[in-house]
Order: sequence, then C-alpha cells, then structure tokens
Amino acid sequence: MEIWAIAVILGIVEGLTEFIPVSSTGHLIVFGNLLGFTGEKASTFEVAIQLGAILAVPVLYAHRFWRLIPQSQNNASPDPSAMQGWSGLWRIALATLPALVVGYLAHDFIKSRLFTPTAVSWAMAVGGIGILVAERLASRNTPNSMDAITLQQALGIGLFQTLSLWPGISRSAATIVGGLLMGLDRKGAAEFSFLVAVPVMAAASGYDFLKMRGSLSSDELTQFLMGFVVSFIIAVISIAFFMRLLGRWSLAPFAWYRIVAAPIFYLLTYQLTL
Repeated sequence: MEIWAIAVILGIVEGLTEFIPVSSTGHLIVFGNLLGFTGEKASTFEVAIQLGAILAVPVLYAHRFWRLIPQSQNNASPDPSAMQGWSGLWRIALATLPALVVGYLAHDFIKSRLFTPTAVSWAMAVGGIGILVAERLASRNTPNSMDAITLQQALGIGLFQTLSLWPGISRSAATIVGGLLMGLDRKGAAEFSFLVAVPVMAAASGYDFLKMRGSLSSDELTQFLMGFVVSFIIAVISIAFFMRLLGRWSLAPFAWYRIVAAPIFYLLTYQLTL
C-alpha cells in the first residue's frame, strides 16, 4: 500500500478514537500491524498524528483554556467556576501529575511489553467491562458539572488516568470513568478528560518526538504532516459528535463495542504475534 494511504488511514483512526473511550493507541497498534506499518518509524508517526488530535481540543474549547489564564479579581469571570484561573490550573495539574510520573518511570517497560496486539485485546475487554461497572455505580450518585470539581476529585481522576498507560485501556475511558465515579456528570467528565489530555499527551508525544527527531527524512516529514492534518480534522468532528451522543446515551454502547472488538482484534492479529 502507498505510504500516503497509510498516513491517511491511520490519521483517520487516530482522529476518530483519541477522545472517545475505545483506545486510540490500541486501534493504531492493531491497524498498524494489519497494514504492515510497524517499528520505530511507525512509533514516530503515531506521535505526529497524536499531536494533530491534541490540537483539536484547544481549538474546540478555546473558551475553556482562556478562562484558565489567571486574571485579576476585577477582570474575573462573573460566573463562578472551579475551572478558571489558578483554581482550574491546580485541578488540571493534580489530574495530570500521576500519569506523568508513572509514565516517566515505566516508559521503557510499557513500550517494550504492553504495545502488542495481544495486550491491547485484553485491555479492550477489561476497559469495556470497567465502563459498564462504572455506569452502574455512577447511576446511584447525584452528578455535578465540571465547574464544581474539587481538588480531591481531580486527583482521583488523575489516579484513574494512570490505568491508561496500558495501551487498549484508553486515556479517555480511564478519565471519563474516573470522573463518573468521582461524582461528575457525563458531559463534565468528558470535558475534563479533554482538558487533561492536552498536557499529558503533549508531554508524552513530545518526549517520544525528541528521542526520534534526528531519524526523519524529508519524505517522512511530509507523510507525518499529512497524518497530522487528517488526524486534526477528524478529531474535531469526532469530539463534536461524541458530545452530542453523551446528551442522549450512556457510555454503554462504547463498552459493548470494546468487548465485541477485543476478540476480533486478537484473531486478526494472532498470526502477527507468532
């Protein structure tokens, strides 16, 4: 298959799956193996398209990021919210720190042992079951919006986010489930997940890119740019569509998709792991 076609396909996969609870990394590993696009170059390409998907969040939620800029009391927003100024920055920092620390300490182990189709298939199933359990438990609570999030809730969501270091669990699934169990409503849990994704993914992708930046040719940079742009466009559409769905449905359809997809992914890639 032409390299540009691979770039477009994986850009679409990344954009579609990054911010919904089905695991973008898991899908990229499986699709990359099916397309025969693996190894160091593939890992670097994944960094590029993840950065494209990240950009969709500050574009769609520019108003949220603007409110995070600390302002004087006279210029503060008239609507009180825990997610503005230093208050919001502290909450994002607390939710970000656990994954950054664990990811840094276990980076080599995660890359060498968990980035396999088999590990991803298991994580897909485990994550699907976890979403169903979380939906059942969260239905017993009175949910709050993201603007009422406490420091304790933010830290709890951050601890849940460390589960996503196992590819296939899904960063968005881990943080949204954490948000539901910490007492946020679905919309608030999803939006907080998007905001927390920016520093976590930027740090992880930036770390990988710095390690690999010297090995890229001009042709590869063109391919990566194509994947970056495709991923960004699809991610914008995916986020908007996902938020509309959350207004009508629970997360159960995504959970059942994961449970059904897990054995299919395993069977499709079984021969590749022998």
